[in-house]
Amino acid sequence: MKKTTWIIVGVAALLAVLIFGGCFFTVAENEYACTVRFSKIIDTTADAGLHFKLPFIDSVKYFTKATQLYDIPPSEVLTSDKQNMTVDCYILWSISDPKLFYQTLGSTATAEQRLDALTYNELKTVMGTLAQSDIINMEDGARRNDIYSNIASDVDRLARTYGIRVEDVKIKQFDLPESNLNAVYSRMISERNQMAEKYTADGNYEASIIRNNVDKKVNIIVSDAEAEAAKLVAEGEGEYMRMLAAAYDSDDKKDFYEFNLALDALKKSLKGDEKTVILDGSSALAQILMGSK
Repeated sequence: MKKTTWIIVGVAALLAVLIFGGCFFTVAENEYACTVRFSKIIDTTADAGLHFKLPFIDSVKYFTKATQLYDIPPSEVLTSDKQNMTVDCYILWSISDPKLFYQTLGSTATAEQRLDALTYNELKTVMGTLAQSDIINMEDGARRNDIYSNIASDVDRLARTYGIRVEDVKIKQFDLPESNLNAVYSRMISERNQMAEKYTADGNYEASIIRNNVDKKVNIIVSDAEAEAAKLVAEGEGEYMRMLAAAYDSDDKKDFYEFNLALDALKKSLKGDEKTVILDGSSALAQILMGSK
């Protein structure tokens, strides 16, 4: 009897421990906890600490509060000009309503599948309104950022019905199918060449204007300088003639001046090895040498 009693007491104590232990559960700081009874959520808490539930009847489903990243597999979309493009993007999302999330989706894997479909449909709709040249160009990226922001807002609005908050949708890369690469690169090269030719033509035009202005200024400066030089030469010659007239204002001075000119001419003619001078008898120089003048 004593042995049986101790066995009963031990079993009862074990059951009490199990029942007592099953009455409580803990919630971490970064978790939601949903108490489930007969497949229905009867309570949801985001408060960290110890909480009560019915043992053996209630179960607890945990969901993280943290922002999660889902890298969507690359998919093809069609632009408004009927060009295929491959879009590679990712989503930042978190659970905003754990009860609604559990009721509609139940798990993270199912949530990612649903987000994949929502994002792809939104990308397909938005990209279908844009031409390929609107996406691939050298313009300011602010307009494309606005497009991506609108995609994130639309996906977030649709995901709210599943208790999900979409924080951002980022486009990692736009790729072109191999068949389109050469055509797009050729178009971009042609556009760059046209821009280069325009810049070159504009530069040559501006350079010709500058050269013409400089040439005009140079011609004006040279013309003014030549006119000033001619004026100075004329003034110098006039002054020279005036000084000559003042210096040789009598017959004696005039004869002396002509005598000096004749000697200078004779001196210049006797340079070199040839010392013979042939003069006409009537020339002033011959008369001077012959002593007849």
